[in-house]
Order: sequence, then C-alpha cells, then structure tokens
Amino acid sequence: MGDLRKMVWSMLAISVLLYTLVSAVNEDLLFVNYHIHITNDVPNDLPPGIPSLRVHCKSGDRDIGEKEMFPHEDYTWDTKIDLFRTTLFFCNIWWEGKQQYIEAFKALRDEHRCRKHHNSCLWSVRDDGIYFSNDNSNWYNAYPW
Repeated sequence: MGDLRKMVWSMLAISVLLYTLVSAVNEDLLFVNYHIHITNDVPNDLPPGIPSLRVHCKSGDRDIGEKEMFPHEDYTWDTKIDLFRTTLFFCNIWWEGKQQYIEAFKALRDEHRCRKHHNSCLWSVRDDGIYFSNDNSNWYNAYPW
C-alpha cells in the first residue's frame, strides 16, 4: 500500500512539472527576452553634473547594481522567465529623502502585460511616485511616494 501511494504521488508531481513545462513552451514564454527600463523623470534642482536619483535592482541570484542617475537617464536590463515563473526583480529607489521599493519585474504579473510594447516593462520615476507603462503611452502611478 505504501509503495502504491509513493508511486501515485510521484506520478502526480511529474504530471505537474510536465504541465508547467509544456504550457510555458507552448506559449514560448521561456524564450522571450524581457526588457526592463527605469527612467529618471524627477525634477532636478541640483547643479549640473550631480545625479538626482539612486536606483538599486536585483533578483534572488542576480544583482544588477546600484546606479546614480541623471535626469532622463535610463537604467535597463534584460531577463527571461524561469521554468516555474518565479522570476522576480525588485528595486530600491531613493530621491530627495524619499525611498520606495518596487517589484520591477514579476513573472506571473508581467509575462503577458509587458509583451505589448516590444517585450518591455517601462517605469518612470516622477516627483509623485513611480509610474508603469506597458505601451509607452498610458502611464499609471503604481508606487506613490
């Protein structure tokens, strides 16, 4: 009886794994290269040559790094989605004494919505928060300060 139960659980686990793999491959999502962009659109009252914004982005196993950004500068990287759709990149953003944590790319949330505009997730840091767009036309304040 114990062997039968182990065999059933093993078959169930293999079925779930195969379903996940087949559905991902069918949608071709494992092979899509996503582009994440964070643009500095905050007002800058600092003297020329002094960055006004700091951004640090990473995932559980990949540190994109910290960057001091000048006005209208773009912080960008690419990623693919892992087999189990757990890919997550998060960022800390600092500007004039304010700090905000954002999930810049979350596979289950972004695998479809960011395919609309050249597989890009677009973020704009502004004086009232961090805005998101998946078409570079319509923006909404996803993370207010």
